[in-house]
Amino acid sequence: MIACEGDRCTVRGPLTMSHVTAALAESLPLFKSPRVLVDLSGVTEVDSAAVSLLLEWRREAAKANRTIEFENLPASLRSLAELYGVLEFIGG
Repeated sequence: MIACEGDRCTVRGPLTMSHVTAALAESLPLFKSPRVLVDLSGVTEVDSAAVSLLLEWRREAAKANRTIEFENLPASLRSLAELYGVLEFIGG
């Protein structure tokens, strides 16, 4: 689901309620660079849990004094983030 080369990581597949726990567990040992760029172009399906996951990745990065950026947010994820009023925290 997550593949990294250096500080760039690509997420593929669904980020839904039934997948985000595994995605979080998979990401923690991978997101160790001082700056991590997460490409979400391979995400195929989202629900509100995807928004929570991105916010959790932000919190984890902040706790470790790292930065994390998201790019290529799927339109459906961007729409959910706007609906919940957190797009500015997610960026992308």
